[in-house]
Amino acid sequence: MPVRIVDGVVQHYDWGDPEFIPQLVGLAGKGKPWAELWLGTHPNGPTLLDDGTPLAEITGPLPFLLKVLSAAKPLSLQAHPTTEQAEEGYARGVFADAHAKPELLVALTDFEALCGFRRDDETVEFLRSFGAEDLADAVARDGAGAVMAQLYRLELDATPTLRTVASADAAGNPQLAWAQRLCDMYGDDPSVAVTLLLNYVRLSPGEALHLTAGNLHAYLHGSGIELMNASDNVVRGGLTSKHVDVDLLLEVVDPTPLVDPVMDVDDGRYPLPEAGVVLIRLDPGESHTAVGHELAIALDGTTLYLSPGTPIFADSTTYVVTS
Repeated sequence: MPVRIVDGVVQHYDWGDPEFIPQLVGLAGKGKPWAELWLGTHPNGPTLLDDGTPLAEITGPLPFLLKVLSAAKPLSLQAHPTTEQAEEGYARGVFADAHAKPELLVALTDFEALCGFRRDDETVEFLRSFGAEDLADAVARDGAGAVMAQLYRLELDATPTLRTVASADAAGNPQLAWAQRLCDMYGDDPSVAVTLLLNYVRLSPGEALHLTAGNLHAYLHGSGIELMNASDNVVRGGLTSKHVDVDLLLEVVDPTPLVDPVMDVDDGRYPLPEAGVVLIRLDPGESHTAVGHELAIALDGTTLYLSPGTPIFADSTTYVVTS
């Protein structure tokens, strides 16, 4: 079978950018938020071949989901379950499927995110730098993971911290500046205080994040390519109008410090070992031959299915999922 054009599914979540994805695929955005373009066989957004045939009829269920994500506003503060948690939660009806959702994101534009807990000593120093003494004392005493739980269970009052955030000088401090914006958007949501415990990351195009199960994170702004296990399991703690489940979030979050959240990238390869696949970047003029059933997104807006053994020659920068 030759290379086939495919049609992904657009998700118009309210945080989406109205321009990036429409411009990428050459369509009129009509002012709507275009948050994600999905390519895969997940039932919440199944890809079709150019003749209308469901991709799954050829490939069967694919173990991965490929997306373009474009955020004009922050996403919710969230985490994803392990396989064991997903299986148990699916059995009792709290998850959409029985799969974990490890993911990676490769920036296509400058991209800002909060992800993973900082080391406690670094968080205490950060909090004291703008006068958040109550929260700093709590982290120094109990650790960031316990403090997160105290904030969500209302055992630790977030109000003093949020007042300090709102009145602090955020010049030269992008994480504090984002906390102030989140205060404006979400008021006294304790998730705003929780964001102060996380790493702030700014990616340049081509840099990437790899987020494993339990990683607490929120994408803030920018566009990128996402690759994840074929799952739609999300547990939200706040910073959203969507459903939140604080008790479930506290079950799935892993408070282990994430010392270096930015991936090491080798020769345009972005591995997602939990799903058994790799995202590779082909620059114009480079070629690749599909190993299995593969999907590709070219930055000229073309979205492709590659059957096993099919070669592809990149006319523009192209991201391909391979094994």
